[in-house]
Amino acid sequence: MEEKKAIAIVRCETVSEICPGGGCLASFSQRKSTFSNYDQDTHLVGFFTCGGCPGRRVPRLVDKLLKYGLQAVHLSTCIKTKNNDTPKCPFWENIKNSIESKGIKVIDGSH
Repeated sequence: MEEKKAIAIVRCETVSEICPGGGCLASFSQRKSTFSNYDQDTHLVGFFTCGGCPGRRVPRLVDKLLKYGLQAVHLSTCIKTKNNDTPKCPFWENIKNSIESKGIKVIDGSH
């Protein structure tokens, strides 16, 4: 029997004030964009914000998700993309490195 995949999405704290996360969740549930390679047995075990600059919450919450078999973390599109309302996260590389240092794969983007 194949092991079920467990993933999480990290969102920008600042952007969470203007975005409820619907694009990320819809992309995951419909298996679109960066979620297109996942089957229906893939579980979303975490959906959280970074905790504010410089991503202070990420390492602690990733550690908590390890007990759920966390295998990959998506850095949401809002972390990687500058748009009219928000800047690109200046700390995204540090956030990515902190996750990868725990042996967890990081995927850029969510929708």
